[in-house]
Amino acid sequence: MDRHSRIVSFLKVLLPLAALAILATLFLLSRSIDPTATIPFAEADMAERLRDQQITAPFFSGTTPKGDEIIVTARIARPAGPGVPAEAKDVSARLTMADGARISLDSDIARINLTEDIATFEGGVRIATQTGFVVHTELLNTALSGMEGNSPGQITGTSPIGDFTAGSMDMESKNGDGTLHLLFKSGVKLIYTPKMQER
Repeated sequence: MDRHSRIVSFLKVLLPLAALAILATLFLLSRSIDPTATIPFAEADMAERLRDQQITAPFFSGTTPKGDEIIVTARIARPAGPGVPAEAKDVSARLTMADGARISLDSDIARINLTEDIATFEGGVRIATQTGFVVHTELLNTALSGMEGNSPGQITGTSPIGDFTAGSMDMESKNGDGTLHLLFKSGVKLIYTPKMQER
């Protein structure tokens, strides 16, 4: 047998043994895997997803006839059902008016009822304007077809002139010019904070 034949015969034995050694090493060095730890969803989330139809991270943007831009995002949205309005969680809305003014609205839950032309925002509702007003409330009802709404509960907020509280709030565009007006009612209190003049 010549040298070439001896090398080939040797490699026929050596290479399969090397492959087995590599496989054995992989199995010995691999970590044990907990099958429950690899599931990306909690059991409650899985049950909720199987029970209800939903959209994850929905995004909506549009422009009103007057040129106002609207952007709305949420963590989860569910369609309306028989007797149940459409619902979204962790809602964030941004409105940029045609004149450049900006308003933001955030809430834990938003429910849309098309038949009654109303959107209801609940839990941690926060409204902020470009002019420095920040309003907090737990419930805000707004019309879908126009710029009006109300918050029947406690209002707290900050403004460029100080902190304020109120028993309720109305929102509407009185002058027909598209400008949104906030009217605070039912025991309004303002802690005036004058600005220090710079020298």
